[in-house]
Amino acid sequence: MAIQVGDKMPAGAFTIMTEDGPAALSGDDLFVGKKVVLFSVPGAFTPTCSMKHLPGFVEQADALKAQGVDTIACIAVNDVFVMDAWGKSAGAAGKVTMLADGNAEYTKQLGLELDASGFGMGTRGQRFSIIVDDGVATHVNIEDSGKFEVSNAETALEQTA
Repeated sequence: MAIQVGDKMPAGAFTIMTEDGPAALSGDDLFVGKKVVLFSVPGAFTPTCSMKHLPGFVEQADALKAQGVDTIACIAVNDVFVMDAWGKSAGAAGKVTMLADGNAEYTKQLGLELDASGFGMGTRGQRFSIIVDDGVATHVNIEDSGKFEVSNAETALEQTA
């Protein structure tokens, strides 16, 4: 079952790139005591993800942070090296934390995995966003297949106002 409003975010773990190389980041370290906008894309460097989804959050990062958002984080079922390269190419440094969920473990804990094997992509994450306040989901926005309407930065701005 997919995560619902009012649910606690899974503890789980992500991989992030640091100056010293790949490192683990726990869900508790990301979410507890913070206001976080977490958004998921089916894949780094894919069309909608690269032209609209990530760029929207990069562009709106200052506005979201002005509304009390501590962290904007992008999760994808990609390895940490791909997520790092994609973040650099999109100008996300200092604006959006790039979270690798290489084996889809966190995405599966959320109940938001996607079978993209028909596209040669295996298991991926659905396109979604979750507004998290102190480790609890306050808004869960899951896109219908092929859509990009409710998980965008504009919706996050409305929901964090």
